[in-house]
Amino acid sequence: MMADYPGRLFVFEGLDGAGKSTQIGLLEEALRGQGYAVDCLAWRSPSAVVDMDGNERKEALGNNTAFCLLYAADLAEKCQDVIVPALLAGHIVLCDRYIYTAFARDVARGVDRQWVRQVYQYFAVTPDVAFYCQVPLEVAMLRILNRAGRIGFYTAGMDMKLSKDPMKSFARFQSRVMAEYDAMVQEFGLVVVDATQDVDTLQAEIASMVMPLLAGVERMAVSSPGVL
Repeated sequence: MMADYPGRLFVFEGLDGAGKSTQIGLLEEALRGQGYAVDCLAWRSPSAVVDMDGNERKEALGNNTAFCLLYAADLAEKCQDVIVPALLAGHIVLCDRYIYTAFARDVARGVDRQWVRQVYQYFAVTPDVAFYCQVPLEVAMLRILNRAGRIGFYTAGMDMKLSKDPMKSFARFQSRVMAEYDAMVQEFGLVVVDATQDVDTLQAEIASMVMPLLAGVERMAVSSPGVL
């Protein structure tokens, strides 16, 4: 959904382990230091999913379309209650994942590509820039293991029964996800950044693209982070 707001919406996408959260944190700190109001939001499982027990969640994932709609409904609520009000107030909104996560993951799980796009087109605000933090699969895997010590069941795509080995399943599932992201670069104009770079070098590159787009955005009191 295209709209002209006094605020700005910047989105960060990519595989788990791409370093999106790190870059958002650095950008938030820099923007707040310059007096901008910033809201940081992260893609989270909706409460309807969080409240499911393990068996219920596995059963729900068996119906990929229904699972897609749960996430879409949650984001629609956040757009209405959090994102749009923040943009109308002239805030800068930084999203750690957005609609492109659904487009990549849901399609990788077998949901129709055009259908999932239509689900989100009626309420999702078009971002000013959507950064695609691109990393090789092996880099993403190593970062996840270093951070968490293991790869989660759904991150590895184990529900899809691609392999009994979590590492092999991760590689196969995330390869599908990556292919969807790569295809969206041209379709949606995602801005590709090399997320294997040094953290500060990558932040400087991102900031160089963000700062010129803030012309006309009023500097004001700092806002509280939101939760998406």
